[in-house]
Amino acid sequence: MSILASLLRAYERMPDAPAPGYSVEKIGWVISLNDDGTPAGKPIDLRTGDGKKRRPRPILVPQPVTRTVAIAPNFLWDKTAYALGITAGEGKRTVAEHAEFVAHHEDVLEGTSDHGLLALLRFVAWWEPAGFVERSWPEEMKDQNVVFALESERHARFIHDREAAKALWADLSTGGDRTATTCLVTGEAATVARLHPPIKGVWGGQSSGGRMVSFNLDAFESYGHEQGENAPVSDYAAFAYTTVLNRYLQPDSRHRIQIGDASTVFWADASDTENARIAESAFGAFFSGDEPAVDEGLEAGKVGALLRRVRDGEAISDVAPELADGIRFHVLGLAPNAARISIRFYVEDDFGVIAENYRRFVEEMTVEPPPRDGRPPLWRYLLETAVLGKRENVPRNLAGEWMRAILTGTPYPLTLLSTVLMRIRADGHVNALRVAILKAVLIRNLSRREASVALDKTCTDRGYLLGRLFATYEHVQRAALGPKVNATVKDKFYGAASAQPQKVFGLLDSGAANHFAKVGKESVGRKIALEKQLGEIMDLMEPSAQPFPAHLSGAEQAMFALGYHHQYSDFFKKKDAPESPVDADAA
Repeated sequence: MSILASLLRAYERMPDAPAPGYSVEKIGWVISLNDDGTPAGKPIDLRTGDGKKRRPRPILVPQPVTRTVAIAPNFLWDKTAYALGITAGEGKRTVAEHAEFVAHHEDVLEGTSDHGLLALLRFVAWWEPAGFVERSWPEEMKDQNVVFALESERHARFIHDREAAKALWADLSTGGDRTATTCLVTGEAATVARLHPPIKGVWGGQSSGGRMVSFNLDAFESYGHEQGENAPVSDYAAFAYTTVLNRYLQPDSRHRIQIGDASTVFWADASDTENARIAESAFGAFFSGDEPAVDEGLEAGKVGALLRRVRDGEAISDVAPELADGIRFHVLGLAPNAARISIRFYVEDDFGVIAENYRRFVEEMTVEPPPRDGRPPLWRYLLETAVLGKRENVPRNLAGEWMRAILTGTPYPLTLLSTVLMRIRADGHVNALRVAILKAVLIRNLSRREASVALDKTCTDRGYLLGRLFATYEHVQRAALGPKVNATVKDKFYGAASAQPQKVFGLLDSGAANHFAKVGKESVGRKIALEKQLGEIMDLMEPSAQPFPAHLSGAEQAMFALGYHHQYSDFFKKKDAPESPVDADAA
């Protein structure tokens, strides 16, 4: 099933789906009118919340027009610059915008006999922008969206909700007589949408929204077709898929998670709506890191139990067989691209397959000791690939490619390996999050089964042994100089030691001799234990191989980091300090 077709099905299953031609917009105020078109008092504030955090109310209104550089008013509602000729800014076009709003409604409403529409027609003909100040209307109203109502029915409906207004809007929104063409989404003959409604809410995109389907240059067109005629999608299908996406992309949506630069939406397609909701909640919990609370209801309790058991390694077919089959699941990643919306990835599969792929991902990412804050969400792992740990610095496309690999069970992007190694060399932080990423890539992409969860004292991999050896040299230094060393051998030599061991390990060995002498003066037993540790690691290296090679490959550098993390953490496990098993870098 195509993306648009699956979104159309999702729209048709929405219990509160807006009718075609309408959308939910943020409305701040309502202007109540008398029958003669004069305002019945001051505008009424529809916003919710307190103080400066007051938020406009979402209200169903006729679908807004698409605005670029042209002046185009909405029907029966708009922001104050259009509806009243008032704005908080300089307003270089405000006069023209208000004039167009007035002209449009005088043209469209001419000849109407509806009580409410006549009141609005009289208002736009009577209103002068100077009346805003004269009537002491509130300043915070400026640049907010406003709707209109008759004072006699203000508590029941707005003017755009009247039957005459709906009928008039139905004629306007269809655009008059147009030739029917076969829709590529529904397969039925219908009028084609020339421009698709904008999609809003994509992180980093334009506030006015963007489009997934757009033909606005001659190079994109063919056979003389213009705009939407190049890929005929009916007005109904275009409205349906954009309505669903805009609903799913809302900040408080339970169908949305942010994965790097990819705003990711997901939805389930199933005959059992309850199981579909549980599957959607479970998927959101998989990747957002949120643990559903049992006291939030039966669904939250089910999702929480499912989440814990899947993360503990149980198959979804054993945990929730009713979710494994019969639920088709869709995951769509979107990112901004100028005025368009680009598709980072789209995955469609049975929920059971996706859940099993997630379980495999969790298994591959498991490392001991684990991160201090428990199992982190995917976005937290992605921050480890970014300069300064900032979300905006996550490498482009990496999040989408990684998410696609997780959902489909295919190899991870190899840029994960090189990017994490680069970050470790740059800042010297070898933590559980980065080591988990390296381990997962080693296992899935490079079939390095020796990449273990915890310290493996039998592993003979050269990179792993060198990482253990480096951690031991660092521990010897700390034993000799105390825990508060300004700069350890890791701070000075980790990057070189993990990439070009031959240049560093000879120097480390000679430095360790001095450290052993100091440790021996304080504790002979500890000196012997550390010397034994070094000897055991060296004995595992192949006798015929060069113990300190000139270069290590990327895979060997990843094993070096894994060996270092395991060995370093193991030293601190042996201390009688269970509250702090590892330091900040190893957490």
